[in-house]
Amino acid sequence: MHPAVQKAIRVLVSEGKTPTVATVKSKLTEAVPMPVIISALSAYKNAPESIEAEVPEQEQSKPQTHSQLDRIEAKLDKLLAMLEERN
Repeated sequence: MHPAVQKAIRVLVSEGKTPTVATVKSKLTEAVPMPVIISALSAYKNAPESIEAEVPEQEQSKPQTHSQLDRIEAKLDKLLAMLEERN
């Protein structure tokens, strides 16, 4: 299982949320192909205890967090512009 996807699922579970493709994807800090997300989610649903093991991962740096936020803001701006064009 991809470490970033495993971490995203673990975070969602710790927040008391049910992991779905959309929620897992929203928690990712790096680009992961959709089939990898779906595969990891299926593996989790078949064996939830597989997520419990802590995976050593590099500390997330602030520039990565900011770049993800910047990407989200850019996508939101683009979607808003598209909606305004339709009206």
